[in-house]
Amino acid sequence: MGIQVEFNPDLALRNISEFKDGKRKIDECIPEPLEEGKTYSFLKNGQRLYWLHGELPLLETRGNQDLSKPIASIIILRAVHSLEGEQVTTRGEYKVIKLIKDDKIYFNGHGIA
Repeated sequence: MGIQVEFNPDLALRNISEFKDGKRKIDECIPEPLEEGKTYSFLKNGQRLYWLHGELPLLETRGNQDLSKPIASIIILRAVHSLEGEQVTTRGEYKVIKLIKDDKIYFNGHGIA
């Protein structure tokens, strides 16, 4: 038996409508409104590892790796692994650095363009 760990180059959260429909917890979704300079909590299932030394993209996921273009540049301030019942989870906080509202390329690979 091994330890299952997922390395994530981005933070992918669900649309807020999934919380409003009772399908997800609030921290699993992109807050509304999303504002530059504000700090938000996140929750992901599984033991996930994030880069903590710089900006990474915030994406919207529809599941099954169906991801949007980056909607914001964020920094992860904290990520903690824990058990919630039998489920391993990763909880944390991120700060929105910049909202990405146009089609300009902001991320180029794992760096900022």
